[in-house]
Amino acid sequence: MPAAERIPAGRVSTSEVAADAGVVELLTRGELTVRGRIRGASNAVLYCSVSYEGQEAACVYKPVAGERPLWDFPDGTLAQREMAAYEVSEATGWGLVPPTVLRDGPHGEGMCQLWIEGSDTDPESADGGGELLALVEGVEPGDGWKAIGFADVGEGRTALLVHADDERLRRLSVLDAVINNADRKGGHLLTDGDRLYGIDHGVTFHAEDKLRTLLWGWAGEPLTAEAVGVLESLRDGLGDKAPLALRLGKLITGAEVDALRARVAALLASGKHPVPGGEWPAIPWPPV
Repeated sequence: MPAAERIPAGRVSTSEVAADAGVVELLTRGELTVRGRIRGASNAVLYCSVSYEGQEAACVYKPVAGERPLWDFPDGTLAQREMAAYEVSEATGWGLVPPTVLRDGPHGEGMCQLWIEGSDTDPESADGGGELLALVEGVEPGDGWKAIGFADVGEGRTALLVHADDERLRRLSVLDAVINNADRKGGHLLTDGDRLYGIDHGVTFHAEDKLRTLLWGWAGEPLTAEAVGVLESLRDGLGDKAPLALRLGKLITGAEVDALRARVAALLASGKHPVPGGEWPAIPWPPV
């Protein structure tokens, strides 16, 4: 299968589709045409076009048949957890996960997600315009940045890995704590204009603490008032008979839903961003 190609110019742009209330219907009902495969992914990730009633956009299709079994995530599927992450993201009102659906496709049931024409974050320096991650000299992150930790940059040298002190990233760090994201790499951060999106949520919602992320810069700091309000809303939305809880119950296990409730409650009780637990590597590898 060829490497992914871009859909020709003249089709509906990402920003136009994202603003359209019918984007979920487009992803759900549209005809999927595989254009290529995303190289380097550990599971099958297919770049597709989707068209419906004169509207067309690019999307990612991840068939369940292309998933490799994970010993530490034996329940459910990656596609279901990706869908569950989108459900929780939408419940926060932050819109941090691109529109996502579960549907049948050319290779069976899978996750279908709107393609975001952003750029993977590349940590080179803190001097450029608008980067989210950077490698800097010295032991302090500098104004506008938060320290993650030191990274080996070769030839016996280390540099400080930092992320931007950015409200969008701070919201995403809260979402990751809620969904127990075990793999928040830099390459999973995409920007499209002023919008920030997180992608690749196949290893989330485990009942045990598995949070691994690059977004530790606020660890131990008080949650913002906005985040507290969002968490209170999530707590209410996760009641036994609440619509969100019922939808999630079809995607993840009962134990995972209970653990999700417990994480929300714990965040509200502490009022702070979580800190690394010490029983699980805190930063994913490779980090980017």
